[in-house]
Amino acid sequence: MGCGKSTAAGLLAEAGFLRIDSDALVKNHVLILPEVCADLRAHFGPDIFNHDGTVDRGRLAERIFANEADRLWLEDLTHPRVFDYWRGQLGAAPYANWVIEVPLLFEKQLENWFDFIVCVACAPAQQLARLEQRGLPGPLAEQRISKQLPLAHKIEHSDFVLWNDGSLAFLRSQIDVLIASLPKSV
Repeated sequence: MGCGKSTAAGLLAEAGFLRIDSDALVKNHVLILPEVCADLRAHFGPDIFNHDGTVDRGRLAERIFANEADRLWLEDLTHPRVFDYWRGQLGAAPYANWVIEVPLLFEKQLENWFDFIVCVACAPAQQLARLEQRGLPGPLAEQRISKQLPLAHKIEHSDFVLWNDGSLAFLRSQIDVLIASLPKSV
């Protein structure tokens, strides 16, 4: 989080890739399902809901990042639905070029789902600064980052690494090089 995977995925989409943003999928599709809301209410109580009945993702995040068991429970609730959505989208366009943003790819051992893995990386100070610019206080940003595998692990196990400490133009040039290096059937 905060390294620029959404920006990179957006640039790949501009280049013709079909895109699935897993975070947006959870926010806009999974967390509004009546059965998911019912399970959330049963597990966490009414405190994580807004007055209109929608999930308050900020309050939910506070709960799950403060309690490992709650975080894992939420992942068990949401991830199968995310994977079902992926399968449906990929099945509808099996020969398309896809870019799928997966925040917990290595943590959930999802590497075998994909032909190749692209890691978007940046310096830790840059990562924290971006998260703070989004309104996430430094201590909370560090707490959330600590729940993920170290960036060095992700870099080591990825097929391609895009370094995102520079300008958007620099990231775009790396995307262009990446696309040019891919087999034509991809």
